[in-house]
Amino acid sequence: MTHLDKFPPPAGKVATVLGTILLTLAAHLASAQATPAPKPPADVVVFTNGDRLTGTLEHGAGNSIVFKSDMAGEITIPLDKVKELHVAGSFAVLRKDKPIKSVAQARAITPAPIAYDDGKLTVDHPAAPEVVPTAQLANIIDAATYTKETTGKSGFLAGWAGAVNGGATIVRSTDYGETLTAGIAMVRAMPTVSFLPSRDKTSFDLQETYGKLTSPVVPQTTPPTPAAVTETSIFHADAERDEYFSPAFFALGQTAFDHNYSQGLNLQQIYGGGIGYSPLKDAKQELDLKATIQYEKQLFQTASNNVNLVGSTISETYHRALPKKFVLSEFANFIPAFNIASDYSANVSGTLTLPVYKRLALSFTATDNYLNNPSAGYNKNSSQFVMAASYTLK
Repeated sequence: MTHLDKFPPPAGKVATVLGTILLTLAAHLASAQATPAPKPPADVVVFTNGDRLTGTLEHGAGNSIVFKSDMAGEITIPLDKVKELHVAGSFAVLRKDKPIKSVAQARAITPAPIAYDDGKLTVDHPAAPEVVPTAQLANIIDAATYTKETTGKSGFLAGWAGAVNGGATIVRSTDYGETLTAGIAMVRAMPTVSFLPSRDKTSFDLQETYGKLTSPVVPQTTPPTPAAVTETSIFHADAERDEYFSPAFFALGQTAFDHNYSQGLNLQQIYGGGIGYSPLKDAKQELDLKATIQYEKQLFQTASNNVNLVGSTISETYHRALPKKFVLSEFANFIPAFNIASDYSANVSGTLTLPVYKRLALSFTATDNYLNNPSAGYNKNSSQFVMAASYTLK
């Protein structure tokens, strides 16, 4: 035997090492499968009648909690029906008598283990336990959600919510034509939770209704008379950015674009800024009042009517969550012009959204647009009613 025969060839070494690694990995995987990770301990609700329910505490708001269990699913439980509540995780507890007015104030609250017994919630802070009466409970939030919302930073693409809608009417007979409607409404409110004061809000809306009806001459003449063609097009788009400098007051910048064949309006452009006030804002409803100073340009089918205006938009928007997951949205504005007093306009719109299946819904929208200075021969008023399918984006 030569001295070279004392050592295995390089290929043999590699195979040996790889075999050892594979055997080690296989043994580790087998051990992991044989010993599954222990499940976290379940939370327990003890009702006033003695019944018990195990599961997970999701969150709480006011005098009720949302509890999820395998047996009952996700349910809302009034605290006056609860004798005891024992949970395994940590939660941040917000009080009605100590409202959160800034993010810095929110960050000073540390999530801790909690327990509920006979009408009082105990927060087991390391320094000293805190007892919170049920009447003073505002929110109960799990530690992960609370930490993310108070300390995390979200990119511009995060936090958007809204819906797209569309509908169509097609006619094929002696007269033939179609009416199409499509739109999108998006909003990004930061933070995304109601228990923290608003920081900023960005919104974008776009809606188009287009119709075309062709009516042939009956009976046809000789030589043939061309068919009468009627087109309608109502377009609206707007964008707005709100920056809150207090829980209820905010500064805003906005732009809007409108086109309406029915009023002889080729394009109306608005660019402005102002202030807003939210007198109502909670988990179920929000009311915003706004006033701006703006530049407005109107281009008509009759060019002699074109104008440049300096004016204002005074508006209000209202959103309300109704029972059965219905949603009501309402908007109205008045747009006066300072340099030409007669060139004012106004708009009002209302939408009722009815859930159908999961994210799919049916929306009913009534809109009225008033333009005091339309092109000659056109009506000042333009109204439409649209029923469309809606799909929620989130």
